[in-house]
Amino acid sequence: MNEKILILDFGSQYTQLIARGIRELNIYCEIQPCTKEIEYDESLKGVILSGSPYSVNDPQAPKPDVKAIADKLPVLAICYGAQLLAQQAGGVVGKSTHREYGRAHLHAVTHSELLATVPDSSQVWMSHSDTIKELPEGFDIIAKTDSIPVAAFRASESYAKNKVFAIQFHPEVTHSTNGRQILKNFAVDTCGCTQDWTPAAFVQETVERIKDQVGDGKVVMALSGGVDSTVAATLIHKAIGDNLYCIFVDNGLLRKDEFEQVLDGYAHLGLNTKGVDAKQRFYNDLAGVTDPEKKRKIIGGLFIDVFMDEAAEIKDVAFLGQGTIYPDVIESVSVAGPSATIKSHHNVGGLPEKMHMELVEPLRFLFKDEVRKIGKEMGIDDVFLQRHPFPGPGLGIRVLGEVTAEKVHLLQEADAIYTQQLRDSGLYNEIWQAGAILLPVQSVGVMGDERTYEYTVALRAVTSVDGMTADWAHLPYDFMAKVSNDIINKVNGINRVVYDISSKPPATIEWE
Repeated sequence: MNEKILILDFGSQYTQLIARGIRELNIYCEIQPCTKEIEYDESLKGVILSGSPYSVNDPQAPKPDVKAIADKLPVLAICYGAQLLAQQAGGVVGKSTHREYGRAHLHAVTHSELLATVPDSSQVWMSHSDTIKELPEGFDIIAKTDSIPVAAFRASESYAKNKVFAIQFHPEVTHSTNGRQILKNFAVDTCGCTQDWTPAAFVQETVERIKDQVGDGKVVMALSGGVDSTVAATLIHKAIGDNLYCIFVDNGLLRKDEFEQVLDGYAHLGLNTKGVDAKQRFYNDLAGVTDPEKKRKIIGGLFIDVFMDEAAEIKDVAFLGQGTIYPDVIESVSVAGPSATIKSHHNVGGLPEKMHMELVEPLRFLFKDEVRKIGKEMGIDDVFLQRHPFPGPGLGIRVLGEVTAEKVHLLQEADAIYTQQLRDSGLYNEIWQAGAILLPVQSVGVMGDERTYEYTVALRAVTSVDGMTADWAHLPYDFMAKVSNDIINKVNGINRVVYDISSKPPATIEWE
């Protein structure tokens, strides 16, 4: 059983970064809403309390019993967590005289294992409007900044059965230059984690877990050609072989030649995969529809229908495989107070309820970059592992307005030119996601002394770590000039190319 650090989420925008910081130390961790009761077992080594948009003085603020947790396990309380600890132990938390936000420099007041090897004047990142005005009796300040007398502290030995540290800054963000060291000091030195959570160990443990769950049963799974479903299917296949039945649906909204290329790739991986040509069904149902949300629902609903029809032909299937990853899970679960549900993700809902099958989700607690590491460990080709994310509704939401076979063809051709040139220029792997969008806009152009009135394509490319936020990619002008020229010259029906320079937020990566 993996050693584990548990992160109690109070709704902070940085909670996922805490998890990433711990996992980069080869220590497994999970995020759990602060309102959910902790399940203690031998694998759990420590608890981290996250920040929050709330003030501890708000009547509706979440307030689990920190001492009760600390009597079971070591605790690191961050920002809101630190203020909650101080308040519950008898200290005073109030509004800062000025908002404490941005860079500050940490100065040790006394030696502590939490700040061991952290140099004096190390830069840290503050983000809070409350501050600890009085520490509880017996608690010790271990660090301060130029403007905050209580930047880090520890609980008295009489407070709880385990060590408790607290900090009013965010070690998980890159602006805290020694933040990873602080997380390591807590997880390794205070909690005793051995840092043995590696890709190889994950593969071995996951395959055994799938064998225990499925036994001699059959699993049916929809594949997309993307990294998540491919890695998930490969893990399941390693566990149960051809008792995994994969279905790959051509909804007519895939990229150029993608259906054939993906099926060929799955054959090389040894996956038992059936390809289903359902293009015309999707085009028929999308005829005349322009509303983006309605298009999404039609595409999603029809995909479920097609998949269920195919799955029904396989006898005695009791399990449904899915490539759900951790951001899908986190975004679909409200902290019930601190944060609202961001979105209902297609991997977390839909099929399981309709098919009454038990879920097999081998990647449920992994981030995207971790999925790629697992895939690399299993020898999956970079053609799959480095593929850019692609939306579930496919080109259906990159053809703005009504979707037709003709418009999809135009977009496929333009997108193929753009993607290939990203690869040829060595830019593809530097970008998180790229694609072309066919706009419902026609404009006048001149080609060979003739007037044209054709479509406009927008090119989109963003850089990101996990897709939660994204910045537009600063592609070279020479590259963009060549792509634009090739699309206009080679795709009959497009006479104008533009580039999207919006970031997320406030925009989204996809246009619909």
